[in-house]
Amino acid sequence: MSARAALPMYDWPELRDQVDAFYARLRGLVPDLPETLTRVETEEQMHALWRAPDLVLAQSCWGPMQSGLGAHVHVLAQPHYDDVPGGRGTRYRSALIMRTGQPCAVPLTDGACLPQGLAQLRPAINAPDSMSGCLALMLDMDAPDLAQRAYLTGSHRASIRAVADGKADFAAIDCRSWAYALSHEPAAQTLIVTGWTALRPGLPFITSRHTPPPLRNRLAQALVQLGAAPA
Repeated sequence: MSARAALPMYDWPELRDQVDAFYARLRGLVPDLPETLTRVETEEQMHALWRAPDLVLAQSCWGPMQSGLGAHVHVLAQPHYDDVPGGRGTRYRSALIMRTGQPCAVPLTDGACLPQGLAQLRPAINAPDSMSGCLALMLDMDAPDLAQRAYLTGSHRASIRAVADGKADFAAIDCRSWAYALSHEPAAQTLIVTGWTALRPGLPFITSRHTPPPLRNRLAQALVQLGAAPA
């Protein structure tokens, strides 16, 4: 079977061995997956891959899922985020990062905790349809024009650098990306977490609607066996 698999959401160069090791474990349970992952370099490539009929496995964001991607794919499972600050079960938050400000701990409630005055500042966003990087802020700030006044970066890592470099005043970075940035991105060490968005469902594992149901079911079961929650 000709098929493609990709895990692009956290596929940083420093984490590639970790991503490949997870995929190898998954292939051990579902041997007819492609031998290697397809790597994407741009948002355009990722959006095209998500909609490809030969996509057997990927991870997506609920922003694109709610704006049309959901018609092209099945959700296989939901990953857990308990291992990073800001995650709770299958839900996650975004850390609001700035160069200066009052540090903010992860809220104990489900809702957002954001500093005052954001409406007068320029955000950096990874993509207008990103739930963690843009839509969550729009909802929690009640700021429907946020994307129009934002500095567009193309990735969470680039947003971190944009804020550190002064090209933008703040950004929302999903909690797993922020945890990785603290270990692998020097610019993160110059920034402060001044708030958190509300808890929302994490990034789902997906497959094309053209994937045969038996394979789809085996994939879902294997992901759960590796620690994800059922869709």
